[in-house]
Amino acid sequence: MEPAPDETGELPMRLTTRIETLGTESAFEVAAAARRLESEGRDIVHLEIGEPGIPTPAHIVEAGVRALHDGATGYTLPAGLPELRAAIAETVTARGIPAQVENVVVTSGAKPMLHYTVLALAEPGDEVLVPDPGFPIYESVVRLAGAVPVPYPLDLSGDEAVTAAALAARITPRTRLLVLNSPHNPTGTAISARELDAIAELVCAHDLAVLSDEVYAQLRFTGTHESIATRPGLAARTVLVDSFSKTYAMTGWRLGYGVMPARLAERVATLVVNNTSCTPPFVQRAGLAALTGPQHHIGELVATLRARRDALVRGLGAIDGITCATPPAAFYAFADVRELLAASGLTTQALATQLLERYDTATLAGTAFGAQGDGYLRLSFATSAARIDAALARIARCARELSAACSPQ
Repeated sequence: MEPAPDETGELPMRLTTRIETLGTESAFEVAAAARRLESEGRDIVHLEIGEPGIPTPAHIVEAGVRALHDGATGYTLPAGLPELRAAIAETVTARGIPAQVENVVVTSGAKPMLHYTVLALAEPGDEVLVPDPGFPIYESVVRLAGAVPVPYPLDLSGDEAVTAAALAARITPRTRLLVLNSPHNPTGTAISARELDAIAELVCAHDLAVLSDEVYAQLRFTGTHESIATRPGLAARTVLVDSFSKTYAMTGWRLGYGVMPARLAERVATLVVNNTSCTPPFVQRAGLAALTGPQHHIGELVATLRARRDALVRGLGAIDGITCATPPAAFYAFADVRELLAASGLTTQALATQLLERYDTATLAGTAFGAQGDGYLRLSFATSAARIDAALARIARCARELSAACSPQ
């Protein structure tokens, strides 16, 4: 007999500890709340979600559609189509990281690769260094694997957001894996070549592995991207994670990959078998077209994003109580609103909530990315210039009204 529902109508299922501790990505929750308001007729400016703000280039879409018509709808190799893996290996080699087909595993987005890497490299009870503020899924998958996330702080006031010294202070005999994200979400900062050298020495000295999330590698406004995997001895210690979502505007296609030592790639492919079996082949065909087809849209996207960035940062800086550094990469501004919070008595989350519910502007509280994000808002500038202007006007009005409400009469 099936168990009878309880008085609430729910089946008497006991959830596991691991699922209860699983975190989430607040951008999706805020986006859902914003869409509910839009369904009521509200005009919401979306600065919360991390999407490039352009359609997938036509030749990529055409390749995916053609693959569907050609019957690319069955199972394929768990590690990915050999031709796509070869194109990825060639792309990574051009970044200075020699790779072959056997080093590449294709996944349905970058997130599964984050999970697989932690499952493969961290035992229950092992410590994993994760950035704070940082992409919340890092900590979430570490906990799900039974390992212990150890946050390391970013210096949000200086040029070097991530330093070897900050990492060294948190390494213990139980540390097994270091998560790096450069260019970084949510701050848009990047790790300098000097610090990468120092971090690489630290990794080797403590016999660590590295998960290097580089999904924003091609969205840089200043300098050129460098990977820790290019440092001596680090390719053998690194899982490089990348995605087609940001560079090729393929967020909904769900296509990512990892590049790693061949022996590890074999085991990660087994994890794919146990999870999704494979990545849809028509999506992989689209990814192949992305890598081997025209690339001019990337330069155009970066130029557009730079103009949007400059407008947003300039506008935020003109609002009393808000300061904002100019990010050198990605498409996020990490605005410092601590002065405004101090004057208004609001928490970071309360301010983000007010901006959405009263001023029709969706942002993310910095606390969604860790404790060190308190006092900051993440704003995506991957939207139109007109929408950025509208958001700035609304944020400025919010700041004025908060200041007026708190001023002595």
